[in-house]
Amino acid sequence: MYIRKCRRKNDGKVRDYWQLVESYRTERGPRQRVVAYLGAVEESVRLGVMRAAKGDRVHQKRLFEEVEPEWVEVDTRGVRVERVRDFGGPWLGLQMLEMLGLGEFLHCVMPRGREEIEWPVMAQVLILAHLCDPSSELHVAEHVYERTALVDLLGVSCDKVNDDRLYRALDMLLPHKADLEKRLKERLGELFELEYDILLYDITSTYFEGECASNEQAKRGYSRDHRPDCKQVCIGLVVSKTGMPLGYEVFSGNRSDVTTVEEIVDTIEEKYGTSDRIWVVDRGMVSQDNIDYLKNGNRRYILGTPKSRMKAFESKLLEDGWESIREGLEVKLCPSPDGAEEMFILCRSKDRQEKEKAIHERFEKRIEEGLKLITESCRKRRQKPVDVARRIGKLLGRNTRAEGLFNVDVRTREDGGAEIVWSKVEAWREWSKLSEGCYLLRSNIMDWSAEDLWKAYIQLTQAEAAFRIHKQDLSIRPVWHQKKERVQAHILVCFLAYVLWKTLGQLCRKAGLGDEPRKVFEELSQVRTVDVVLPTKSGMEIRRRCVAEPTKHQLILLQHLGLALPKQLETCNL
Repeated sequence: MYIRKCRRKNDGKVRDYWQLVESYRTERGPRQRVVAYLGAVEESVRLGVMRAAKGDRVHQKRLFEEVEPEWVEVDTRGVRVERVRDFGGPWLGLQMLEMLGLGEFLHCVMPRGREEIEWPVMAQVLILAHLCDPSSELHVAEHVYERTALVDLLGVSCDKVNDDRLYRALDMLLPHKADLEKRLKERLGELFELEYDILLYDITSTYFEGECASNEQAKRGYSRDHRPDCKQVCIGLVVSKTGMPLGYEVFSGNRSDVTTVEEIVDTIEEKYGTSDRIWVVDRGMVSQDNIDYLKNGNRRYILGTPKSRMKAFESKLLEDGWESIREGLEVKLCPSPDGAEEMFILCRSKDRQEKEKAIHERFEKRIEEGLKLITESCRKRRQKPVDVARRIGKLLGRNTRAEGLFNVDVRTREDGGAEIVWSKVEAWREWSKLSEGCYLLRSNIMDWSAEDLWKAYIQLTQAEAAFRIHKQDLSIRPVWHQKKERVQAHILVCFLAYVLWKTLGQLCRKAGLGDEPRKVFEELSQVRTVDVVLPTKSGMEIRRRCVAEPTKHQLILLQHLGLALPKQLETCNL
């Protein structure tokens, strides 16, 4: 093997680059092949590589020590920095990728074809870009990639990253969704000793910009984003009790929540087996069919229960026997009223009571003022009873939290006009006062205390927090893609970015930095790379790509996380 010099013209300047070349014999004579592209390396490195290529067994530590340093005079007046790039966020994300073995796994499962840039590398571009600066593939290609150090970390030049290549990377990534979920579940469990004995399931929606005519899942339905004017899809997410994602499914935008439970449970059990898990589900997805399904499969569950069922426990609300969990929160176990092998958990929160009381008072005031205005308008001029009834219906519909308090009767006067007679239902008020701040859970776990059942259910906030991170930090909404497969691939990239986010959260937790990585990520994202340019007396310029020195606070965070920033980076010559 030997070192070969080659020249390239770049930006009007001729630059020397070096290759490590191997010579070998074939039936048609001697041939050469490039073993490695060394780039624009200095003389000491070239000599060391030449010595290694010739088989010199000098210890690696002494490989370059015998080379005399080359001294040059630098014009300090011309020293400058160029090419400032965001480094901390992409570098931190890449550390999480390597820790999870995600890059290596993608190289194993994504086939190698005739592509110029390997698809696993482009998939990493998508994931890291979405973690650091969530945006469209076009924006990543035209703006995000070139202003970050991803070009140095991944070794792909800016001109090789375009929207078409990123779109195709989405297409190549999507078929491996199930394998990725399994791999991540196993690896996360190994790294952080996670337990998957309690699974939390919740559902959200994300809306589209555009018609999405070719996507049969894009439908209008109940919008949690308050965008009923847009089509949407629903996303069901399963997480552990620490919020670590286990898997997700995409449903049509008009899919009712209660119809997704059976499908999601079957999907998780098909992937990971039917071990003894506890399913925790919000009350919006509870139906008798779902309860029967869980029971028939001998599955354990803790379910939120509609408040309408609380009427059956009115006497229990008045009795003693409440167990205090913390200040302002009490719980009580109650047997099932129908004798089934189930326990109901009554929960009473003082903070929630004050909140609901204020809501009821506000809605009561609105309805009362509205009824007074309608009554006065009926007195001043004759109106049709049907029109007045419609106005009252709209008023009550806008203030549903207190509509049960009012008994309204629209009558016809002798002159054919409408008049209103209304009163307040004191029985409704009494029940409202009794049940304010109370909510109801149910479970078929008979050997747990009320406190244990409540603590397990309250972990459902981890799933809600996951949706907030997806929507606020990772910008899963709105979706600009129109095709079904591209939409699902976009959601998969968001899911993988969320896994990196939670991995950093677990590292922060182990390091005593809390389990919320937002501040840590924002702080370390401020680290930059710069090119330091040193003009010499001979007219040559020495260029070094350096990582900015971290601040004292950043250094403390890195020490706690067990990470160390590199001092310099190799320039990308692809």
